[in-house]
Amino acid sequence: MGFTDLVSDAGLTMLNNWLKSRSYIVGYAPSQADVTSYKAIKESPCPEKYPYAHRWYKHISSFESEFSSLPGDPSKSHTAYGPESSEVTVNTAKAPADKKGDDDDEVDLFASDDEEDAEAERVREERLAEYKKKKEGKTKPAAKSIVTLDVKPWDDETDMKELEGNVRTIEMDGLVWGASKLVAVGFGIKKLQINLVIEDDKVSLDDLQQRIESDEEHVQSTDVAAMQKL
Repeated sequence: MGFTDLVSDAGLTMLNNWLKSRSYIVGYAPSQADVTSYKAIKESPCPEKYPYAHRWYKHISSFESEFSSLPGDPSKSHTAYGPESSEVTVNTAKAPADKKGDDDDEVDLFASDDEEDAEAERVREERLAEYKKKKEGKTKPAAKSIVTLDVKPWDDETDMKELEGNVRTIEMDGLVWGASKLVAVGFGIKKLQINLVIEDDKVSLDDLQQRIESDEEHVQSTDVAAMQKL
C-alpha cells in the first residue's frame, strides 16, 4: 500500500520502521523517492519518537540544493513508495513496558535488539561512505574557453610564416592551438588571426600574450578579438 500521509503518528511510524534498516527510501543513494517523501513531511520528525526517520530527514535535507538533479521520477507521489502492507503500525517509542509477573518466555516483539541495531547502523554507514566516495570521485569537467587572438606584425615585410610558427611553438598545460588565417589591415600589412582553446584554471591569457609578444622581431602587439565559454 505504500506510505500514507507522513504527518500522522501512524504514517511517521511506518516511515520510521521502513528506515530502520535503510539509508534511503529506495536503493543506496538519494533519489526522487527521497525528495517526494521529504516534501510530504511538514517538519522534522521527533528524534525521540522517530529516530530513524529523523536521521533520514536530516541527511536528505543536506541534498536540498540538488533535489532537481537527483535520479528518479519526480511526478510519483510518496504513496508509491514504502511497504506493501502496514503490518507494523505500532510506534516502538510508545510500546508499553512489560508488566510484572508476565511469563518469562513471552517474546517482546518491540524490545531493543542491540545486535540488530548495531548491524543496521554498520550497513547504513557503509552505504553512506560508498555513496560519498562515488560522489567525490565524479570530477567536474574543466571550464574551457575558445579564444580568437589577433597577432599584429611590425610591417608588411614581416615573415608571417615564421611569426605563426613561433606562436605555435608555445606550449602550456591546458592550451590547444586551432585554425588560423591572415587578415588584411591596410597598407599591405596582414595580421595573424588564430583560434585556441584554453582551460580557464590553467592558462592565463595575459601570460600567453606576453610570451607571444616576446618575439619582438616579428610581433608588434596582440589583442583578444573574441572569447566564448565552452
